[in-house]
Amino acid sequence: MITQITGKLIEKTPTFVVIECNGIGYMIHISLQTYSLIDSELCKLFTHLSVKEDSHTLYGFFDQNERHLFRNLISVSGVGPSTAQIILSTYNTDEIISYITSADVAAIQHVKGIGAKTAQRIIIDLKDKVSKGMPTSDILFQKDNTIKQESLSALLALGFAKKGAEQKIDKVLKENPEITSVEDLVKMALSQM
Repeated sequence: MITQITGKLIEKTPTFVVIECNGIGYMIHISLQTYSLIDSELCKLFTHLSVKEDSHTLYGFFDQNERHLFRNLISVSGVGPSTAQIILSTYNTDEIISYITSADVAAIQHVKGIGAKTAQRIIIDLKDKVSKGMPTSDILFQKDNTIKQESLSALLALGFAKKGAEQKIDKVLKENPEITSVEDLVKMALSQM
């Protein structure tokens, strides 16, 4: 099983990348979430190898959380790797977990190719899996992800890198779960930059 690949980024598109590792170019399918986070020539992706009768397909993820969610999604009957990639391209990992834990069928059904029955199956099958190990404050926060997104937009507008800004916001929220305004969150994140 190929679990991660580190190498030189040869080609980058919204749906796949080609990474050269020891003279071999690996075509790796990615989500838009991963696409937006890849920003350097040296690239490391966590991978999942999907083996079918007629193909071996590599799927790549910027972090292990996205890969873990992908694997949970493909464990649901009726959700294959392509559909899981579309879900991960439509919403970020936190949003998907939020929609599953809050049983938001309409949001999941908004994904292209997902009907009401599949959306309900995803929620039923994964609700316990995705909420295990999550602090209560994280579950409550994910029900209203707007503050996080608006704060991230503000930090990006100020010129901060997306990955660093997201890490600071997450850190501030874990340390201060009582924050309810974008202004407070941005100020505290800026104080840690």
